[in-house]
Amino acid sequence: MLSLTALSISVQLHRNLYLSRLISCALLSLSQELMVGGHGIAFVLSSSMNLTQADPSQYFGLFNISTNGSPSSHLLAIELDTVKNAEFKDIDKNHVGIDENSLQSVDSASASYYSDKEGKNISLRILSGDPLQVWIDYENTLLNVTLAPLRNLKPSKPLLSRTINLTAIFPDRKTFVGFSAATGSLVSYQYILGWSFSRSRVSLQSIDISKLPTVPRPTKRKISYLLIVLLVILALIVMAAVVGGYYLYRRKIYAEVKEPWEKEYHPFRYSYESLYKATRGFNKKGLLGKGFFGEVYKGTLPLVGDIAVEILLNDATQGMKQLVAEVVKIGSLQHKNLVPLLGYCRRKGELLLVSKYMEGGSIDQYLFNSDKPPLPWSQRLAILKDIASALCYLHTGASQVVLHRDIKASNVMLDENLQGFLGDFRMAMFDDHGATFTSVVGTIGYMAFELTSTGASTRTDVYAFGVFILEVTCGRRPFDPEMPIEKRHLVKWVCECWRKGSLVDAIDTRLRGKFIQEEVDMVLKLGLLCTNIYPEFRPSMDIVVQYINKHQTLPDISVDTPGIGDSTPYFPHFR
Repeated sequence: MLSLTALSISVQLHRNLYLSRLISCALLSLSQELMVGGHGIAFVLSSSMNLTQADPSQYFGLFNISTNGSPSSHLLAIELDTVKNAEFKDIDKNHVGIDENSLQSVDSASASYYSDKEGKNISLRILSGDPLQVWIDYENTLLNVTLAPLRNLKPSKPLLSRTINLTAIFPDRKTFVGFSAATGSLVSYQYILGWSFSRSRVSLQSIDISKLPTVPRPTKRKISYLLIVLLVILALIVMAAVVGGYYLYRRKIYAEVKEPWEKEYHPFRYSYESLYKATRGFNKKGLLGKGFFGEVYKGTLPLVGDIAVEILLNDATQGMKQLVAEVVKIGSLQHKNLVPLLGYCRRKGELLLVSKYMEGGSIDQYLFNSDKPPLPWSQRLAILKDIASALCYLHTGASQVVLHRDIKASNVMLDENLQGFLGDFRMAMFDDHGATFTSVVGTIGYMAFELTSTGASTRTDVYAFGVFILEVTCGRRPFDPEMPIEKRHLVKWVCECWRKGSLVDAIDTRLRGKFIQEEVDMVLKLGLLCTNIYPEFRPSMDIVVQYINKHQTLPDISVDTPGIGDSTPYFPHFR
C-alpha cells in the first residue's frame, strides 16, 4: 500500500480556492493476457495524515469496513479503478470515479479521453502499462478530471466534471493531498512517474516527458491452465472469506433474542439493527442519561422521528414473557400526558425500551439545575395539572388499574412547549381495580410509610404525587441531608411553615413573589393532604384532579388534622 503520509502537502481551504494537479502514472497487470490486477490507485485529499486504521488490502488503503461511508472520514478521492465491485456499484473494471467519504463514487465514467482532432471520446485501458496523464483541477466548487495518453496535450473537455463543496467535507478547512493504493490477492504494478501541484492556475508547471522514467515491463511467461484455475479458486476462497466474515460481523453486532411467544407482539418489536443505526451505534454523544438500571440514548427512526432508547440490564429469562406483555400493555395506554412507549427489543442480558424523545427533558433539570431558567408559577401549576390528569387515567381510565410506583420529578418529562408528561414505567404494575402489591419499590422520599405493611396501591401513588406537588412548588428535593435538621424533610418543613402561619415561606425563592397567593396555598395544602400518613385520608386521583382544577373546594383541613402534622415519610435502607 502506498502511504498517504509519504506524499503529503498541507492545504488551507478558503473561498475562491484553486487547486490543480498534473500526474503522470502507469498501472501494469502482472498478466497482460488476462488483464487482471489490483484495486487501482487514488489521488486523495484527507483531513488527517494518519490512515493507520485503513485496511491495507482493500478500500484503496483509505477506509475499513466500519469507516467506509462515514461522514467523519473527511476524505475526497479521485480513483483510477481496475476492479468492478458490486458492493460499491462500480460501472466497470476500467473507470475513473470521484469519491466522497465512501468508495461508492458520486460520479464515475469509463476511462477515456476527448480527442480534439476527432471530436469524440477515445477509450483508454488503465492496466495497459502505458503512461497516462491525469489533470485534476478544482476552482471555486467545480472539480474537473481529465485523462490523456502521455504525449498528448490536455484535451479541451474533461472526462468528469462535478460540483464539490470541499468546506462541507473538510469543516476545519485544512487538508492534506497525496496518493494511496491497496493490493490484495490480485496484484498489479502502480507507478507514479511524475507529478506537479499548484494552488494557482498560472504557476502549474508542466511535466518534462523526456525526464520521466521508463515503465518496467515484466518478463512474459506462459501461464499454465492449472495456475489460472488455482488463481480463480484462490480468488473465490478470498471472496467467500470476506463475505462470510462480513456476515458474521453483522450477525454479531445485530444479534438479538427472539422467542416464538413474541410473534403476537411483532408490531411493538423493533429490530436491534434499526435501533443501532438510529442511535449511530449507541454513540456516547447521544447519551441522555445513565442510572442504576442502565443508559438512555437519543436516536432518530424514519417515519417515527426522534426517540429515546433505554437499555435495561436484565439477565433473567424467567418472567420475561410477563415483563414483555406488560411493556406492550403500557405501550397501548393512550393519554395526552403520558410519554408514548413505542416498543421494545431484546438482546442477551438486555431489554431495550423505545419511547418518544421529549425535547424539554425532565422537570427536575429546571428545578435543580442552575443552567436552566426557573419555571414561572403558571407553568408549574400547568405541569401539576398535566401529571394529575395522567395519573388519574392510570388509576381509573385504563382497562386495568396501573400503579406507576415511581412518581418523581426526574420521571416527569417536558416537550418543546413545556407541557408535562409522565414517563418511565419500569416499575409499573397492572391488576384489577383496587388491588395492592406487596413488593417495596420506589425512590427514597416519595415512598409512603405503609409500603412495608400493606404494599403498593393507588394510595401510595397519591402519596408520591403529593411529594411531587411540594417539590415543584418549593423547588426543593423531598429529602436534603445538607439542610438543617428541621428543614431536611420537605413534608415536615412545609407543615412547620404552616404551623407558624407563614406557609408562603415554603415557596421556591426563585419565583420572586410572582405567583397567586390563593393558588399556592391551595396547592401546598393539597400536597400535604396527599401525603397524609393515613392512606384512607388521602384523596383519590379523580378527586385530586377536581381540587387542582378548582372544580371542587379543598376540605377544611389544618396543620393539626390527623395524619398531616406528624407525617413520617418512609426511608428504607435500599432502593
